[in-house]
Amino acid sequence: MAGAVNGVEAAQAQGGAAAAAGEAAIRHRTVEANGIAMHVAESGPEDGPAVLFLHGFPELWYSWRHQMAHLSARGYRCVAPDLRGYGGTEAPADVASYTAFHVVGDAVALLDALGIRKGVRGGTRLGRHHRVVPLPLPPGPRDGARQHQRRLHAPRLHPRRRRRRQDHRLLQPSLRPDLLHLPLPEPGVAEKEFAPAHARHLMTRILSDRFSERAAGKEPKDGGGDDADAALPPWLTEADIDYFAAAFEKTGFTGAINYYRNMDRNWELAAPWADAKVTVPTKFIVGDGDLTYHYAGIQDYLHKGGLKADVPLLEELVVVPGAGHFIQQERAQEVSDHIYSFIAKF
Repeated sequence: MAGAVNGVEAAQAQGGAAAAAGEAAIRHRTVEANGIAMHVAESGPEDGPAVLFLHGFPELWYSWRHQMAHLSARGYRCVAPDLRGYGGTEAPADVASYTAFHVVGDAVALLDALGIRKGVRGGTRLGRHHRVVPLPLPPGPRDGARQHQRRLHAPRLHPRRRRRRQDHRLLQPSLRPDLLHLPLPEPGVAEKEFAPAHARHLMTRILSDRFSERAAGKEPKDGGGDDADAALPPWLTEADIDYFAAAFEKTGFTGAINYYRNMDRNWELAAPWADAKVTVPTKFIVGDGDLTYHYAGIQDYLHKGGLKADVPLLEELVVVPGAGHFIQQERAQEVSDHIYSFIAKF
């Protein structure tokens, strides 16, 4: 595993240097935390106030490259790990090792290993932080959470809309939105679709479509695998695709998919915190083109008091016109400005 981690780190360091030309330097290292070897990208002064960035599916630390440059130039210490199973971070074989509690444990252990006691977090919900900037998925009530989470995440794991193959249990919203709550495939099934050899096509398609409402009902071209003639959106470069593709060609997608195989387990484990609130100052940012923003009930929850009830110290809800799911890359400057304006107040 150490050799694999170092190999991916070398590719990341090279790719990161090329993509971040003219921006703050990115430092890479491996840190032992919570029993695994974690690849961490850092920028900014080590004695500056810390900002922890956590990515989603199917991403890497690299998704936060723009915000790291923006904030490190303003004196912040930026820390962005690859989550377990992604990129240069170790990938445990046990599917049960990919729960939300493992993510929390990894993050807290990483902060301990780096000597960081408190900081700002961007990504998924964690404790121990002064301020939280989640994007683009909000925290939500436990009641109905299992079905809601499946609706949010199941479409992400099936890049092609197949009308046959009844053994496949992942469905696209354009086919049967009422069945998106079905369980995810057993290990090995989704991996046939998400094969390392398909990494470049998959990352091009996923990032370009942005998990947007517009793309949800769009059928792929016949044959599905050739993106050579597809123009990338202006915020995405061939170098960016190269970076993501190289990592997933090396590691595969199993680690990334395993998080979604733990949705029921997460729901069960979280029972003691059923009534918990997010009790730190929070700013929530979402694109109005994000597919998740258009699921039933989400906008009412966000705009009619539900989010504020669960996050009493919510200071601002920002809806970015035209932005999709990968908002920190699509609207890099705007998101960076929003994060900085929020954390600079404290």
